[in-house]
Amino acid sequence: MPEDQYLPPPIAVSGKEGFDSLVSKEWLIANQIGAYASSTAAGCNTRRYHGLLVAAALPPVGRIMALSTVMEELTVAGTKYELATNEFPDAVAPRGFERLSQFVNDTAPRFVYRAGRARLVKEVLLAESANVVGLRYRLEGAAGRLVLRPFAALRDYHHLRKLTQPAPITFELIRGGVRIADRLQPARSLYVQADGATFQPQPVWWNRFHYRADIARGQDSGEDLYSPGRFECDLQPGQSFELYAGFEEPQPFDFEQTLHRRRRRLAELAASLGPQADQTARRLAMAGDAFVVQRSFSDVSASTTILAGYHWFADWGRDAFVSLPGLLLTTRRFEQARQVFLTFARALSDGMIPNCFDDYSPTAHYNSIDASLWFIIAAERYLQASGDRDFWQRQLLPVINTILGRYRDGTRFGIRADADGLLAGGSHHTQLTWMDVKLGQEVVTPRHGLAVEVNALWYCAHRLMAQRCREIDSHLAGHYAHLADLIGPAFVKAFWNPHQNCLHDCVGEAGQVDSSLRPNQILAVSLPCSPLSEPQQAAVVRAVAEHLLTPLGLRTLSPPDPRYRRRYGGSWESRDRAYHQGTVWAWLMGPFVEAYLKVNQHKPFAAAQARRWLEAFDEHLDQAGLGTISEIFDGDSPHAPRGCIAQAWSVAEVLRAKMLLAELGNQPAKS
Repeated sequence: MPEDQYLPPPIAVSGKEGFDSLVSKEWLIANQIGAYASSTAAGCNTRRYHGLLVAAALPPVGRIMALSTVMEELTVAGTKYELATNEFPDAVAPRGFERLSQFVNDTAPRFVYRAGRARLVKEVLLAESANVVGLRYRLEGAAGRLVLRPFAALRDYHHLRKLTQPAPITFELIRGGVRIADRLQPARSLYVQADGATFQPQPVWWNRFHYRADIARGQDSGEDLYSPGRFECDLQPGQSFELYAGFEEPQPFDFEQTLHRRRRRLAELAASLGPQADQTARRLAMAGDAFVVQRSFSDVSASTTILAGYHWFADWGRDAFVSLPGLLLTTRRFEQARQVFLTFARALSDGMIPNCFDDYSPTAHYNSIDASLWFIIAAERYLQASGDRDFWQRQLLPVINTILGRYRDGTRFGIRADADGLLAGGSHHTQLTWMDVKLGQEVVTPRHGLAVEVNALWYCAHRLMAQRCREIDSHLAGHYAHLADLIGPAFVKAFWNPHQNCLHDCVGEAGQVDSSLRPNQILAVSLPCSPLSEPQQAAVVRAVAEHLLTPLGLRTLSPPDPRYRRRYGGSWESRDRAYHQGTVWAWLMGPFVEAYLKVNQHKPFAAAQARRWLEAFDEHLDQAGLGTISEIFDGDSPHAPRGCIAQAWSVAEVLRAKMLLAELGNQPAKS
């Protein structure tokens, strides 16, 4: 097919790498309802979130760790080869990684093992819209007997399974396999089936699986997993065998047809960027598909939403609308973009777009001051990319009017326009901006009152509405223009810091100024409309570049600040205290590149410099989460990846930045 020419080659990992290197590289595949499979290149789970089937019981959330792992043994010419790899507190056993010749992070992740004269190829693939995983094995070079032992967890994916007495898990035989059930929660059942194999009951618990990534995150480890028995089959050279596991009684899917459709879908995403896109951009377009899923509703049909990150985030409003331009507009998925707007607009309450949806129910939470404003910016970018004025006017304009009106008059959390027209909100006890960590009653990064990026968004939203409404409603356009004319000068008066030649980060309710040098100010330059003069915009970009720029994003605090945290790690509290106190966030590279290009009139030298700044992401795709971008990085060099292995706005904003540069490559430089 024509799209194949744009499909980047998959990332391959040599089996000769040592154990520590193999387990540091993680793979992830997801389907359209939010179910996923993920582990490491060694096939060894290192997190509570790793498993071959993490089901979405309430799509895309309600996630259940159903099938944790499947251990393989292959007997060839009388010799038994153990191919699985697990880590325990005092041992790695079995040591199947020593027989791994190659791992390939392809559409279906592929493991290739050596076993005497034979090779066993294992592939993992999810059903497209069901909580079902398929494992396909192909034996090459010699005949052999394959034994597969599935291990179930059947637990909330945030928690760990611990063996108690009486044993909480049991099984029953079904046609072609076995049903594994939790005695205490009968709705949690895992069906495992394999045609062409015999199932031998042999229930057993394996104890104290050790998850090193959890230990590094200051969490407990040590999980007990249950296996009901083993599947056995004899394979001839060139013969394949498939095993399916499902959270519902599975309808085993056609592995090859599903793989073909999935590959074609990813190839189309890579091709949608056009011939000017580089390989990293195409990889990111493909990686972005994991975040685009369906949210189910009880009263209306399912619609598209955007998951914030893997492995543990659901769909968050702020993240969704920061991510939407990069994930859906660069790849021209306008119908899915429309659905995302409607998914969140449906939950609009008191002028507020949800901060996030709940992990366990349809409940929405609203503790975000800027999610609604990002909705407006994303709506503008949708209109620019699609030209779809009808949808913008019929569906988005009423929502935008409601947001701006309710925010101006006052809504939850004390959010309201002050006497100068600026947007204030929150208190000592709330965390409404994206720097939102709270430990008990302590807000780690207090930013209540007037926050700089919130008011940059607020100004931009009014200026955009003034421009867009001219042909629709001149009175409304004049109303928004008048407010923008008030907000702009008030913004400069409140936030301009003449001593540092940049912007204050926030201004408290009593007028106290927080001059912390943070990256939030870059949005006052990067957004489509800025309240700053051109010299002020250039000064902000220089300050951010000098103090906060790293090869993988922007630091959240300048290193000379005594509160700066060099490294993100350790206990939950230690990590939370570092989260926005120096830790690097990759998503901020998008606004930074956009701002840098703007203040330099998109000239060739600026485009060349911006491309150099993005080069580190080319290498990062082969590290940590393979083919994707991590959530955060340490503030200090070498900027080790931390947090989620795959974050929607990291992928989206780096992709958007790359496509801004790709478009410049086809246009004459602006004078």
